[in-house]
Amino acid sequence: MRSFTVSPAQNNKHVVKASVEAFPQLAPADLFRALKRKDIRIDGKKISSDIAVKEGQTVEIWLPDSLFEQEKKPQQKQALYAKVYESDRIIIVNKRQGVAVHPGKNTGGADLIDQVRKDLNDPDADLCHRIDMNTGGLVMIAKDKKALDDAVKLFKGDLITKRYRALVYGVPVEGEPVICGDDAVMKEVSCFLEKTSKGTVFIHDDRQPGDLIATSRYRVMGTYGDISDIEVELVTGRTHQIRAQFAHMGHPVIGDGLYGRAKINDSFSGKDGKKVRYQQLFASTLIFGKIPADNCLKELSGRRFSLNPDFGVKL
Repeated sequence: MRSFTVSPAQNNKHVVKASVEAFPQLAPADLFRALKRKDIRIDGKKISSDIAVKEGQTVEIWLPDSLFEQEKKPQQKQALYAKVYESDRIIIVNKRQGVAVHPGKNTGGADLIDQVRKDLNDPDADLCHRIDMNTGGLVMIAKDKKALDDAVKLFKGDLITKRYRALVYGVPVEGEPVICGDDAVMKEVSCFLEKTSKGTVFIHDDRQPGDLIATSRYRVMGTYGDISDIEVELVTGRTHQIRAQFAHMGHPVIGDGLYGRAKINDSFSGKDGKKVRYQQLFASTLIFGKIPADNCLKELSGRRFSLNPDFGVKL
């Protein structure tokens, strides 16, 4: 645990921003997770949201000493993304885990789209789709409005298939075999998903009023003791679909602090021997179907972009 007293310059700043100023070695993502666990206190009172602080208040941050001790080591700035493909109309990047795709009140630090706009010197660049802050992997960004509109048409027309790789607890066997568009054999599972006003979701086996159908396809790529490396294809693209659906099946994503179980997460360690830092989920593949000739992204017709995820778990 470390603490600091809010300075006059920090008055009315949000607690995460003030904490990063006090301890630059801390990552905003770690602080937001600490908030969810109520591991940050102001004047001795536990808090769970990124509220403003007042001059003279004492902020206590109950995180492992190892995160604070990194202050003694020089840190090399990590790139937010790596370029995978670029043309005159789009860029596909591999986003680093812990980076938000766009600015938001709960993101903190730099975000992907602002960094890409800066690097391209292109204020018109925009996201074609989104992935969670703590999910790494492929993100497609349009360089102009025409490219954005045409990309949206491809997603809505099911001409872009999105696949993910994840480390989950146990070995899933549920579902019925299906043959995917590229002849991959997977198992298909469906459930009913309820989205709350706070953005979290609940999974039901029987449909409730307001529920949406959520369908995923998956195959097991390998097993490592109590962990399975799975590839998942989204048939529907619901909020937190993979994380919530597989947790409901009894196979939570390793490192998922929202839908997973702390006891399971704590039984695994990262490659550095410390606690697993992020949910082990990556947007790993984009597969493009036959794109119409009048679409400005027709150059991508039949193309496939894949990456090998850099899982952060000691297997």
